[in-house]
Amino acid sequence: MTLDLHKTALVVIDPQVSFCDRGGAMDRQGRDIAPLRDAVAACDELAGIARAGGAMVIWTRMVFAPGYTDGGELTTRIRPNLARIGALERGSGDENLSDLVTPAPTDLVIDKPRFSAWIGTGLEVALNARGIDTVIVCGITTSMCVESTVRDIGQRDYRTFVVGDACADFDPAVHAASLAAMQFGFATGIDCAEAKELLKG
Repeated sequence: MTLDLHKTALVVIDPQVSFCDRGGAMDRQGRDIAPLRDAVAACDELAGIARAGGAMVIWTRMVFAPGYTDGGELTTRIRPNLARIGALERGSGDENLSDLVTPAPTDLVIDKPRFSAWIGTGLEVALNARGIDTVIVCGITTSMCVESTVRDIGQRDYRTFVVGDACADFDPAVHAASLAAMQFGFATGIDCAEAKELLKG
C-alpha cells in the first residue's frame, strides 16, 4: 500500500505539557504519564518522517480561554476538575506543546476547545486547502481526543488511519477498547512500523 504524501496529513493530537510533562496538570494529579510520554516521542518521530516525505504535519492543542469562559458544559458539568486544577487554560503554560515534540515552522498548530479537533477549529479548511484525502492520526489520549477526532474525520470520507502504538491513555484497557472502536467503524489501524513505511512513500 502506498500513499500520495502530498495529499496526506499526519495529525498529532495534544502532545501538551498538561499530559506529558512533569509538573503538568495530569502529573500533579498523580497520574502515570510515562505511557503518554512514550507515545508522544513516537509521534514526534513520525512527524519528522512525514515532513521529509512531503506530507502535511498538524499538531493540535486543547486550550481553554482564561477563566474557562469557552468551556461550556465540558468544564462546568462533565469535567469540572479541569478548571479546578487549572488544566489547559490559555496563558498557564499547561496548554503548551511539550518539549518532547519539535514542530517545524512549516507545520500547522491548531488550538481546539473540545475533544475533537474538528469542532470549532480550522482543520477542515486546512485539509481542503491542501487537497488532503488521507489522514493519519496519533497522539493522546486515545479514548478522548484521539477517538473523538478520528470519528469526525472518518465519517467525512477521508481515508483515515490511526497509529495504535503512537497513542496512549491512562488506562491500558480503555486504550485498547478505544482502538477497537475506531478500527471497527472509523479508521484502519496500523502500528508505527507500518506508518513509517507509508510516510516514506
